[in-house]
Formats: sequence, structure tokens, C-alpha cells
Amino acid sequence: MTLEQQTAGLDDESLDFVLQTLKTVAERKLDAETRMRLDAEDVFPSELMQELLGPEVGLHLLFLPEDVGGLGGGGRDLLRVSEEMARIDLGVATAFLAIALGVDPIIVGGTHEQKQRWLGRIADEGMIVGYAVTEPAAGSNVASLATIAEPITDTEGTVDAYRITGTKQFITNGGVADLYTVLAKTPGGPSFFVVERSSSGLTVGGHEVKHGIRASNTTQVIFEDVEVPADQLIGLEEGHGLNQANAVFGFTRLMVAAFGLGAGEEAIDRAIQYAHERMQFGEILFKKQGFTHKLIVPHVVRLEAARAYCEMIARRLDGGEEGLQVEGAIAKLFATEAGNEAADAAIQAHGGYGYTHEYEVEKIRRDVRITTIYEGTSEILQSIIGTHRWRMNVRSKGQFYRDMAQELRDSTTGEAAALAAQALAELFMLSHTTKLPREQWAMFELARLAAEVETAVQLSIKAAKDSSPEAEFFTVCARLHAMTAARDVAQTGLRLLLASGRYDSDAIEQWREAAAFEACLAASSGEMALMDRLVEILGR
Repeated sequence: MTLEQQTAGLDDESLDFVLQTLKTVAERKLDAETRMRLDAEDVFPSELMQELLGPEVGLHLLFLPEDVGGLGGGGRDLLRVSEEMARIDLGVATAFLAIALGVDPIIVGGTHEQKQRWLGRIADEGMIVGYAVTEPAAGSNVASLATIAEPITDTEGTVDAYRITGTKQFITNGGVADLYTVLAKTPGGPSFFVVERSSSGLTVGGHEVKHGIRASNTTQVIFEDVEVPADQLIGLEEGHGLNQANAVFGFTRLMVAAFGLGAGEEAIDRAIQYAHERMQFGEILFKKQGFTHKLIVPHVVRLEAARAYCEMIARRLDGGEEGLQVEGAIAKLFATEAGNEAADAAIQAHGGYGYTHEYEVEKIRRDVRITTIYEGTSEILQSIIGTHRWRMNVRSKGQFYRDMAQELRDSTTGEAAALAAQALAELFMLSHTTKLPREQWAMFELARLAAEVETAVQLSIKAAKDSSPEAEFFTVCARLHAMTAARDVAQTGLRLLLASGRYDSDAIEQWREAAAFEACLAASSGEMALMDRLVEILGR
């Protein structure tokens, strides 16, 4: 994307400078020995965080607005920095970028005075922020709040403060934050408050001992009659908390998608390097089709599809679009699942060594696992995607995916993706006739197919437009992913229809014809040769 196409965020040179600064600090402060020590000792890297937030680096300024002293970074910048940090250490990435999550309610919902006051302090003082939303019993359902903010009135009945009581669970930076943005229930509905760590009645629970991302600090944050002035209600009006949270899902889920993408890429890159060094039966592992075609190629392809989709969201965000909650859900679902699968394959690729600490892929696997859980579990995301894409297809009478198919039909790289999109349109429309998506299992499968198809479409579009030295790589990846998507929609669609028991043989046959079922399967013709070619490209 050129600067002329971009309406928000940094120019290319400034972004490159930020990324290089991050790499330089990481080389000094986060070498392999340090990463493994932080993981083994389960400690938060206070010194490193102070440097990142200090005046010489000021990396936190990336996601703060320019009018409060920030750099005004956009979606592309968040994507690139999150991806790079995840490649270095996902625990540190989680701790640092949780600050971005914590300031979002202020950026989205704060008054001008609140933004100047709190964001200005965060910019100047390098404050660590915690996003205090999740609760012990609520999980992903943020609407089921138990934390209460009770209004305190003066003698004239004017609300001049709130008394907050409740417990927040699994709060990143919970034990080290200087400031929290806290979601609590008020008489007017869920609302965000800014609460300082020093507030009387605020205590921090014990440090959670986690499976991965052990360099990040995760605790309970407990509020016992914590009084905050009324001017710390974000936006100064009650009841806007959920809207403020929803408004930034496009950004926050893009960030976590980038975590999955970066961690998965790092794991696969390590597996490729190992495969070029490890000899088995007289030749390097990378020469063995059973190794490359199972443990490398599928994951390289899926990570590239995830990247193309994330880049599309970033462009749209930086172009001024708001919302994109469903697209953010698709990006996070697909990229984090792909990252998990890639890291798991990287362990297998290393054999017994992958199960040890030495090659670090087992740590990456433990770290990336959380990305399918925090900021919306994969199952919550499938529910969101399935519901909204069902409604979208019904409203458009199937044109939502048919239009995607039409856009690709004249492309040499997009034929299979067009077949997949057309087949999915027909599947949604037939499913609607019996309300099949109301069955949660069916809904989840339709959502998964939506993610497969939409990422295939975006990667095909990217490949068709690319003229760089990597053009062939993108084209091969796009064709492979589209083949998989077309085959998946056809086979899973048929399975769903048969499993439901709601359609007679005539209805199923009509769907097969409308969905070009046989053509979807035939799209895989030449798949093995393409996999061979991708291995050649990766082996250069």
C-alpha cells in the first residue's frame, strides 16, 4: 500500500524505523537465553518494558493519537509490529500490546478532556495499562457483568463519584499496571471507567501460572468499594461500554491475528532451517516429500492466506472504515488456528528435538496456544461469523459470496476460489430454507467454511495484483489454498446436508448442481505438482 492510498497511520519510512528499533532492542534484551529464562522463571521483564516505554524508544507512542504526543499508528502499523513482536516472544508481545488494548476505550469513547488527561499521561510517563473486562463467571460473555459501579450522589442528588465492587479475572498486566480501564455495570448499563492502581480498595490477586506466554503478567484485579470520581467514567455517560468494546474489535482482533501469524511463521521458519540441516537416510529432510508436503507446505500456505486477509482489514481500517467486527473475527479465527497448527507441525518437524527446550519451537507452541482463547475464543468467533454471514447471505439473496466469485472468474489465479465462493453461497441459501444454521454444530462449520473461502478470495486477489519477485510464491500459495477451500466447501457442505436429515435426494442433487460440486473437487487437479513447486521456491 502506498502512502497516497493510506489515510491513517505511519508512512513506510517511519514504520520501518519503528520495526528496526524493535529488532535492535530485542537483539540486546531478548536473546534466546533471556527468552528461555523468562519462560522458565515465569517472570515479567520489567527492565525491558521500561526501555520500550521509555523516552529513548517510546514504542507505546505507536498506538496513541498525535494530538496527545503519539505517532497515530494505524491498522497496518499495528499488524506489522504485532507480528514482529510475536516472532520475537509472544509473552512480551502480549504484555506490551495489552497496553494498546487498555487505552482503546479511552480513544474510542473518551471526551476530549479525558483523552488529553489520560492518554497524555500514558504518552509522557510510559504508563502500563491493564484492560479489566473478563470476570471469573462471565468468560467471553462480557454482557454478563457482575462488577458493579454504584453511583454516589452529593446533597443535591448529582452523581459525583462511583463505588466499584467486583473481581476481574485473567487480566494481562494485572499485577504491574499503573492504570486500568474497567468495565462495570452502572444503572445506565455497562460502562468503562479509568481507575488508577493507587486507588484505595484495589488489590491484585496472585500471579497465574500459565501454560505459555509466561513473560506476561496475568492476575486477578479485585475492587472492594473502590471510589472513583465521576469524571473518570469514560465518555461521561453511562451505558456505552459494550459499544466502546465492540467498536475496536476490528483493531484488537487484528492484533491477536497478527500474534498467531507471527508465531506460526517463526515456528515454520525454524522447521525449514532445521530441515535443511538435518540428514536422514543420506539426504536432508527438506528433500523428502513426506516431510515437506505434510509438515511445511500446508502451513506456509495457510499463513500466507492469513496474512493476505489481515492486510485487507488493515487497508480498510486505514482507509477510514469502521467496525469490521466480523472481518476481525475471521482474521483472528483463521490466523490463530493456522499459527497453532504451524507451531505443532514445527515440533513434529524437529522430531525428538522439537519436544526439548533447545530449539524453542515447543515454547512457541505453548505460547501461541492462548491466541485461540483470549480476545474471543475460536468458538465465540465461529458463532459471530456464522450468525452474521448467514444474515448477510439471506439479505443479499446469496449475492454476498456470488459477487466474490464473479470478481475472480476472469483471474487465472482465482478460478478455484470463485468455485468455493459460489458453492458456499448456495450452501448458505439451502441451509436457510430449513434454518439449519440454528444448529450450533452446523453454524460452526459454516463459519469455518466462510473463513476458508474469504481468505482464499483475498489471497487470490493479492496474487493477481502482485508483480514483485515473490509473485510466483503468492500465486502458488493462492492456488493451493483455493483448491483446498473449494474441496472443503463441497465435501463439508454435502456432509452437513446429509447429516441434518432435512433434505431429500432431489434437494441435495439440486444443490450439487448449483454449487458445481464436481468442479469444486476437480479444482484440485495438479495440486501435487504445485506443492512440489512451492518446495522448490522455499528451498531457494
